[in-house]
Amino acid sequence: MLKKLLSGLFGQGETTPAAAPEGEPVNYQGYLIVPQAENMGGQFRVSGWIRKPRGEGEEMLEHRFERSDVVPGREACDALMVSKAERLIDELGDDLFDPR
Repeated sequence: MLKKLLSGLFGQGETTPAAAPEGEPVNYQGYLIVPQAENMGGQFRVSGWIRKPRGEGEEMLEHRFERSDVVPGREACDALMVSKAERLIDELGDDLFDPR
């Protein structure tokens, strides 16, 4: 037990969360919301991407979306991410991609 505690303190063992594959994209008001929950050892952290196409042949605008919320199931996590991303889009719109 002491070894496990010390290894956690000094960075040994698995400390980096593994990103799950991207979930099913959701279109919302011209934006593309892509859940990509981080697997945290059986629970999932709310995270993903908010993307918006600029124009034909141009790169998409992207915003990495990460929250501290942790949910026990992948489907519930994806649903929570989409709902939080929709709220953020409603509040910020294209200012979401402003680098300030």
